[in-house]
Amino acid sequence: MALTRTATWVARGTRISRPCLHQHRRTLFNWLWKRAEPSQPAEQAPLLSQDDLFHPLSQSPFPALQQRAKTIKNSASCPVCTSSHESGDKETHAQPKAVEYECPECGWPTHCSEEHWKVDTEHDKYCSRLRDANEDEHDLRSGRRFLEFEFPGPQPMDETMSFANWDVFWYTRGFASMDSERSRRHASKVMTFPITIGSTIHQYSPLMVKNQRVTPEGSRSLAALRTTLHVPPGTPETEEQAVGKPQFRIFILGARYESSLPPNAWEQLALPFPAAHLHVYFIGPQTALPRPAEEDQPKPSPSAPPPSSGIFTSDKAVAEKPVQEDRPGEAARISTETEKKKDNTPMIWEILAPPPIPRLKTTRSVDHRYGHASYTVPYNEQFQITGIRANYLDIHPQFEETLDPYSDVFFFFHPGFGFPSTRSHDETTGEPMLQISSPTEWGGIVPMILRSKCPMFVTGFSPADMERDIKSLSTDPEIDGAFDWVITPGPNAFCSEKWEVSDFDPRVMIRPNWGIWGIRGKMNEIQERPWWQEWLKIGKPKDQEGLVKT
Repeated sequence: MALTRTATWVARGTRISRPCLHQHRRTLFNWLWKRAEPSQPAEQAPLLSQDDLFHPLSQSPFPALQQRAKTIKNSASCPVCTSSHESGDKETHAQPKAVEYECPECGWPTHCSEEHWKVDTEHDKYCSRLRDANEDEHDLRSGRRFLEFEFPGPQPMDETMSFANWDVFWYTRGFASMDSERSRRHASKVMTFPITIGSTIHQYSPLMVKNQRVTPEGSRSLAALRTTLHVPPGTPETEEQAVGKPQFRIFILGARYESSLPPNAWEQLALPFPAAHLHVYFIGPQTALPRPAEEDQPKPSPSAPPPSSGIFTSDKAVAEKPVQEDRPGEAARISTETEKKKDNTPMIWEILAPPPIPRLKTTRSVDHRYGHASYTVPYNEQFQITGIRANYLDIHPQFEETLDPYSDVFFFFHPGFGFPSTRSHDETTGEPMLQISSPTEWGGIVPMILRSKCPMFVTGFSPADMERDIKSLSTDPEIDGAFDWVITPGPNAFCSEKWEVSDFDPRVMIRPNWGIWGIRGKMNEIQERPWWQEWLKIGKPKDQEGLVKT
């Protein structure tokens, strides 16, 4: 018999009307019929499977990696040719040749010929790392779903996070399981910058006085910062506790790669501090600037003059600009401007994750506030990001009067204090100056931060890099003896586990944020006169004539 559009069900004596699931006739064999599952959109198949990630860079299916192979071949020299040239007579031995031969085991251009590749016994020491780097680069472009980049949300109040190491942090924060070493390398490369900052200033930091990583002076500086970041013991850390607190500012000077990370990655820095308002500043000549969304760009009217060129002018607008026929050479000039703008595209990144609150159009261009190319993204009510493409020396007067050791902190990621400058030379000797004293790099910046008494933390990509930067502090008379140690030099538990390969020499590989150390301006403590001196009137201050005051 036909089944009506509404079926009547009786449960616990209650008559319930429920719409029928199927609008067709029931037959004798209908019990064999299974309900069709709702169709879900199928995931796009990845471009490369997990067993097809290895490709020589010059034969890579991705043009970006092919271009990198060309860059290495134009920049790197054969290690065998270089060693023979340096060890023997430089006049009889020819100049080192450029690398042209790609190692069949790792896929990177490493030698000038196959013969030199076979005789190089040192290549086996770093070939496996190059192989992993090759597969990692192809995996990032494979198009698969990256569970390691699906970041968790706020921390539940009944759960405590731990900053012991990467494994414990990922587990206590609720990250997806890292099932392979490749997933660990991908996740640690992205999260090393925000979590290095968070693990340094958090109250559950692995850097403590017990393990001799924090000095007594440093414990006082960190305690001052944590009074702004956290709440008193026994008080729940909620968003309501942030009312009335000053904004906690984190200045990242010399920002480069870290400024190109999407805001949802930097949000992981703010989530461990629910009772604080965080504001991250990326400051440096190489700071990445975001490209505004298409809807944020004003539509030019037919009667309005063409927009002036600026950092937020898109290439499409320049290319579609009408060319007047009565002005010869206009087309060539516009094409030249377009090429120049395309050369700057690597410095521009797009925000992948939409912000939780409506975006404000007026926050994308704030040149009138800092006097330099900049932007501000209010990601949510607790966290916002500002990027300024300028030298900190030029904008320090705008922050000088408001710097507070209780709510401001500075971070330097691989600043290269001890490297020689390529643009500044000593007037007397003519030798290159160190970057910490060079007026075109870091000269004058570190002394200004030390005078503010705000702590500054510096990372290095190797023990030699950290030692080189620390030794450079004693070469500047304005820095030597003007600081106290906050964190002693040592390894960083949240360094990147991915080896970054250098283009000028594939043998040179670094791990970002391998170690960390910190200093602050020296405090001049005031000592009170003992009571017995007051009673005996000993050691009373003298006036200008040298007489003891009564």
